[in-house]
Formats: sequence, structure tokens, C-alpha cells
Amino acid sequence: MIRRHFFLVAALVVLAVMVVVGGYKVLTKGSAGAGGGPGMAQGGAPQGKGGGGRGGAFGGPTLVSVATVQPRVFEETIEVLGVAKGRQSVTLTAAATQLVERVRFSDGQRVPRGAVLVELKDTEQNAGVAQAEARQVEARRAYDRYRSLGEQGWASKAQVDQYEAAWRSAQADVAAAKARQGDRMIRAPFAGVVGLSDVAPGALVNPGAPIVTLDDVSVIRVDFQVPERYLGQLREGQSLLATADAYPGETITGRIAQLDTRVDERTRAITARAEFPNASGKLKPGMLIRVGVSRGQRTNPSAPEAAISVQGDAAFVYVLQSRGQGTMVEQRPIVTGLRQHGFVEITDGAKPGERIVADGLNKIQPGQPVRVAGAAPPAAGARPATPRPAA
Repeated sequence: MIRRHFFLVAALVVLAVMVVVGGYKVLTKGSAGAGGGPGMAQGGAPQGKGGGGRGGAFGGPTLVSVATVQPRVFEETIEVLGVAKGRQSVTLTAAATQLVERVRFSDGQRVPRGAVLVELKDTEQNAGVAQAEARQVEARRAYDRYRSLGEQGWASKAQVDQYEAAWRSAQADVAAAKARQGDRMIRAPFAGVVGLSDVAPGALVNPGAPIVTLDDVSVIRVDFQVPERYLGQLREGQSLLATADAYPGETITGRIAQLDTRVDERTRAITARAEFPNASGKLKPGMLIRVGVSRGQRTNPSAPEAAISVQGDAAFVYVLQSRGQGTMVEQRPIVTGLRQHGFVEITDGAKPGERIVADGLNKIQPGQPVRVAGAAPPAAGARPATPRPAA
């Protein structure tokens, strides 16, 4: 009997709970229907469709900045890489093993042609020159004496020729001794700037061991390779534009100084040598230079890079369209070309004079009402045009 009453009470409790839950759901649906549904904001505008970003259904049209599609000259170029080097560059070495007696330059100094940079110990060579000169004087006197005797008939022609040969041999010995003496003077073969060196007086240098580098950096040369198919578009004296990673945003102007006489059979490319004036000395040998070889110019519509929306392989712009008293944006696909100096070439999809959204593309949606920055806001009570459904 008690168990029967227990089950009856439990059934009544479950029934009461079901009634309460059902009534709550009915009341919730009724309230949502009166407000326009969960997907509708106040005033009946769909959420996410009214304004997006700033403004929207609660704050009016989105404020955007505007750019105009304008024709611009684009230059099609071939970009190649090259390594900078001086007009003349050399690493100076000693011609003989000897001790350094004097260093006559400072690191980074600009020196004229023929300037003595390093003096090696030359005591032995100086003595050799003096000895050779003494022998030359002796041979000269003997030759003059026998030539006089020959003219008087007291000496044969063979004896005169023998002493003349001895005198000329003594002259050659003097020249050789002076050459050995000159090897102890390391001179600049051309005007330029010396690099860093660790050579100091008292150091022992050997033939072939580097002493210091010397570079003529008044003009920088860059050798680069261009594919054979572009050979007809290259000529000596052609203007070039280049950039260096060390100076971003700066453009370097130069010219093609020389084209190689042969095309590489393996790479099917020709080597060209460019020259860039370097009066400021900013370009250094060994720098990586990006050289742009012009292939011609063309004029096409353009837009700032910030106004182009890229989605996968497709590119779009948001074109402003007047709709009644408001302004809407239309997402339009375009075909892009070159990118130069912050602008993108548009080969199809937009015409010069059309107004497009300049930036903040992630804050707007197609068909959304917008207001141009700097334009007067809509009059009080005016409502933006309702977006038309897509066809």
C-alpha cells in the first residue's frame, strides 16, 4: 500500500516538472518573436549585416577612406642578383720574405697611385746596389780607355768590344740590384682606399701572404647574368636601377658598361657588367646588389596596395556605389599585374576614376552602407538605402 502511494506521488512530481518546463519554453519563444527573432537586432536589421566594424545597425554607416583608381606608368623589369666589386681591387703582398720596417698607411686611408704603403728591411739590397754601381763605374772606365786605344790603333776591335760588353753587363747588374731594392717598397698600383690590416713593424712577411687590400670604389661594378632570350633587350649604355639590402627604400642608378662576347653554353645566359657611380662611398665591394633591367613601360589603371583584398588566388577591390541617399560598397574581382612603389597594376576589373575603399577592408562587407571620411553625415531622420539582394 505504501509502495503504491510512493509511485503515485513520484508520477505527480514528474508531471508538474514537465508542465513548468513547457510553459517556460512557450514564454521564451513568444518573447523572441516579439523582438524580431534571435538573428535580428533592434529596429529589425539583421545582425552582422547592418554596419560591420564601426557604425553598423546601432551606429549608422561605416566610416571609410577612399582612393581613386588612376592610370600609372609601370615599368616591366627583369630582376637579377649580382655582387658588388670596385672598379679595381687588389690584395697587396710581398715579393720576398723579409721583416717589416715601416707601415706608412692607416686603415681606411685614401692613397694616390704610387704611394709607398709598407717598407721592408732593405739593408742587404742597399749594399748590393752600391756594389753594382761601383762595378759599373770600373767597367765604364775600362771601356773608355780601350776605346781610346782602339781609335789610336793600340788595341784591337775585339778587345774594345769585350770591354764594352763588360760595361753594359755592369749596367744590367745595377738595374737588377735596384729592382731587388724596389721589392722592399710595397706601393699602391692605383689610387684607392686601403682596408684593415694587422701588419706592424717587425712582422715577418712571406711571398703571397696578404698585407692589405686596396679598392678603387669611386665606381662600383656588378656582374650579373641575364637569360639568353632577353639578349635583344640589352645594350651597352642602357640605364639600370638597383637596390641593396643594406639601404632599403633607396634606388641606385647605373648603366650597362659591357656585355660579354659569349653566351654560357650550360646556363644559356650572358654576363653583363654594370657600373654605378659611388661618390658617397656607401656601396662596398662584396655587397649583394639587386639589379633591375627594364623591358619597357606601359600605362594601366592602378590602386594602392592597401586597397587590394587577396583571397586565395583571387584579388578584389571594394567599389563605392551610390544607392539613393546612401553609399554602398560592391566587391569586385580584378586582375592584377605589377607591384611598384606601393601601387598595384590593374589589368582588368576596374576603370580609371572609380572610387574604392582605401584601407580597413576587413571591417566591411559587400552591400554594406558606408560613409566617406570627410563627407557630411546623413541628415537627421534619413535612413541608409536598403541593400539590394544579389541577383
